[in-house]
Amino acid sequence: MRIAFAALRILVAGAIVAAIIGQLMTSLAFWRAAGIEDPTVQLVNFFSFFTILSNVLAAATLLIGAALLAGGRGEDPRWFAVVRLCVTTYMVTTGIVYNLLLRGIELPQGTTLPWSNEVLHVVAPLWLLIDWLFAPGRPALRWRAVWAVVAFPIVWAVYTLVRGPLTYDALKDQDWWYPYPFLDPNLAPTGYWSVALYVLLIAAVIGLTGLGAVWVSRRRVRR
Repeated sequence: MRIAFAALRILVAGAIVAAIIGQLMTSLAFWRAAGIEDPTVQLVNFFSFFTILSNVLAAATLLIGAALLAGGRGEDPRWFAVVRLCVTTYMVTTGIVYNLLLRGIELPQGTTLPWSNEVLHVVAPLWLLIDWLFAPGRPALRWRAVWAVVAFPIVWAVYTLVRGPLTYDALKDQDWWYPYPFLDPNLAPTGYWSVALYVLLIAAVIGLTGLGAVWVSRRRVRR
């Protein structure tokens, strides 16, 4: 089983990397066609999407996890278990938020590559969930590990809301840029109040998902 999960982790990590590169190449071609000669700002925007950041972390975590499984360790190191908890939570949240709020909505990365979109928002989140539930090596985690889960999304939300009004969107010729429509106070019905509500809802999803993942780890070990 360990070798099978190691191979599957490598396979999914490869699919994630291919999906990110595929979307990046598609976006670069779109930006060039739009007359953007220096895509530096657009590249920073691309890697400011929570989906992209979460998938980059997921690919790295899966490759490290594959090495640990192939190395024949009994139980994963505690630090890796916490990292895996965080990444699993982010990926599951990405899948939930995208499929409930964003599916069918054009996002400002240029143009969407369909197969890449499905890998990043459906295939990878589902695999991270399956991997957390069934892959060997996961130790029981303490409830306080959830604090590590919420740290990165808080930093990302602050970064996004501070950077948004300071970033010029060359594609739309406007003086602001946000990765997702629900974070844009210029589109929200009540401005920053609507944005705050969405942020709180997503924070609740992240926190509850993290608590559920910790509960699963403790329950399986007791059994």
